[in-house]
Amino acid sequence: VVVFKEKGAADDGLPFIDVHKSDWFYDYVKYVYEKGLFKGVTPTLFAPEDNLTRAMLVTVLYRAEGSPEMTKPSGFEDVAADTYYAAAVAWAAENGIVNGFTDGRFQPDTLITRQQLAAILYRYDTYRGHTPQGSAALNGYADAASVESWAAEAMSWANGNGLVTGVTPTTLVPNGTATRAQVAVILSRYTDQ
Repeated sequence: VVVFKEKGAADDGLPFIDVHKSDWFYDYVKYVYEKGLFKGVTPTLFAPEDNLTRAMLVTVLYRAEGSPEMTKPSGFEDVAADTYYAAAVAWAAENGIVNGFTDGRFQPDTLITRQQLAAILYRYDTYRGHTPQGSAALNGYADAASVESWAAEAMSWANGNGLVTGVTPTTLVPNGTATRAQVAVILSRYTDQ
């Protein structure tokens, strides 16, 4: 019997019609999905090329910690208690994993920059009881001076551990955004350490 797969149907192991075994990120998306870190943007769409928001990243890390019960609000005026990410932001703020902006907001729908991603992962690694190690010199990148001072140590650590690598061999693009697929790869690498 020959079985034809419906065009756009989900691949084995994943319910997403936009993630296929031939995609460079397939194994990583499968890993973070099976670990319960990432869900789809809908039951059948992962949206691998969509950029990740600050709320999405914090929610993924919160899930990695088992989604602990939170009783206190996040303290950010732009994080309503009835949002899907409210408990995750409260957890991350309480544990020093995230900071808000100088105006007191968290900006949950703002796209995460590569240097923000590095900083949050660095703080998360510290929260998990690790002493971050494996820093790399960034001066080989033409745009290393674009890394802001608050993110320099974290970017050096993330780069040295192969988490946030160059977009090209000579550029880091610290203010660039990261897609859901790219962050799935980064978190797969991080959890494998």
